[in-house]
Amino acid sequence: MSKEHILNDTMIINKESPIPYYYQLKMYIKGEIDAGKLEPQQKIPSEAELCGRFDISRTVVRQAIKDLQNEGYLNTEKGKGTFVARPKIVGGLVQSLTGFYEDMVKRGFKVSTEIIRQELEGASQKVAGALRISVGTSVVVITRLRKLNGEPSVFVSTYIPEDLCPDLLHEDIKDQSLYTILENKYGITIHKGHRYIGVSLANEYEAQLLHIEVGSPLIELDSTSYLEDGRPLEYFHALHRGDRTKFEVELFRLKSLVK
Repeated sequence: MSKEHILNDTMIINKESPIPYYYQLKMYIKGEIDAGKLEPQQKIPSEAELCGRFDISRTVVRQAIKDLQNEGYLNTEKGKGTFVARPKIVGGLVQSLTGFYEDMVKRGFKVSTEIIRQELEGASQKVAGALRISVGTSVVVITRLRKLNGEPSVFVSTYIPEDLCPDLLHEDIKDQSLYTILENKYGITIHKGHRYIGVSLANEYEAQLLHIEVGSPLIELDSTSYLEDGRPLEYFHALHRGDRTKFEVELFRLKSLVK
């Protein structure tokens, strides 16, 4: 949808309908994006333009835009306006045990990494619980900002017991897969993993790193990976930009054992 198209279509708001005005506007814009008439990074009309053209209040327009932002269809940049968001990055949630680097490279992204921390620390209660070790046990903590095609996308902290790979503290993992290093250098292969998904709002530090507004939605991913003998190898906590990420889950129906 071009700017002129939405401004000239004055019949999208049916004021005789019991459907709220904001929802009518929201669904119209969403439909135009889904149909490809509004392209990624294209600017939409301002709040004032939408209010004037459709004879609706600023509150109505703001609610429609807010909903579309929360659903990942629009982004608002201070001083510049509101734009159609780029398609979300799809990541596998549970069906494979590839790491972020491997997964994104396979999907055609150029992955780069900024290492924020790579040091030893005593395991906190949460980390110790996930790794089944005592609180205070030495773990290698690696905190990274992962970028896709140069855009900050994920802020992740990874914890691995020091005794499993003592030299990991000194490895250069800036632009390569951690899982590949564990397999090739330490002979460690991940057998299975559990991942949990949640949501949160970006604090000031997270927003600065990920180039988003404070309070923007984040998708939280907590994951524990295990060796074949059942020992936990790795725990990580990742924050994915909510406006740029969605996860896919592959499901299977097991054949009934009852005949």
